Order: sequence, then structure tokens, then C-alpha cells
Amino acid sequence: MLTVYGIRQCDTCRKALKWLTARGIEHRLHDFRSDGLDLQLLQEWFNSPFADKLVNRRSTTWRQLTDEQRVLQGEEMLLLLQARPTLIKRPVFVADSIVAVGFKPQELEEL
Repeated sequence: MLTVYGIRQCDTCRKALKWLTARGIEHRLHDFRSDGLDLQLLQEWFNSPFADKLVNRRSTTWRQLTDEQRVLQGEEMLLLLQARPTLIKRPVFVADSIVAVGFKPQELEEL
């Protein structure tokens, strides 16, 4: 089963969920806000080939960060993302590992 990590109120996440449902793809939503986000899972994501796509540097939350926060690395960055999950580009599609970050129907069709 595909797990879609995101935020229930996010327009992009809603579009992705509708798209998956329309194609009969079994999935579940893991809402960052209500379900939380495990630090170990974040670490696995940052060890994946998708690491460079995970932080949404175009978000309102990113623009509100201090210069010191924007350059955090390693565990400090993971803790920041855990505290502020809206910094994560959504949705994150996970089967056994990350299969896609962000909603691009063409990419998902190929999978």
C-alpha cells in the first residue's frame, strides 16, 4: 500500500489523493499535523536519493526562518522539520521507501 505523507488541508495533497482514488490505487494519508512525524523516518528520507527535494525552500514557513535556521544540517535540520513539518515538500509518496516527492501526475504514472 502507498502511504501519502502530507497535510490534510494542503491543496496539493488533496489533488494527489483524488488522483490516486480515481485510479484505484490503494493508499492512506499520514497527516504530519495529526499523526506526527518520526525522527527516524525523517533520517531515512534524508538518506534517500530524494533528500535534495524534501525541504520546500519556496514555502511561507521557509521565508519565516532565520538565516541561522536555513543553514542547519544533520540532526538539527531534522529536528526543525519535525517541529515545522510545513517545511517538507508535500506530498511524499512512500511504498517501501520514497517513490516520489511532490505531486506530478506524469511521474506517478511512470511508477
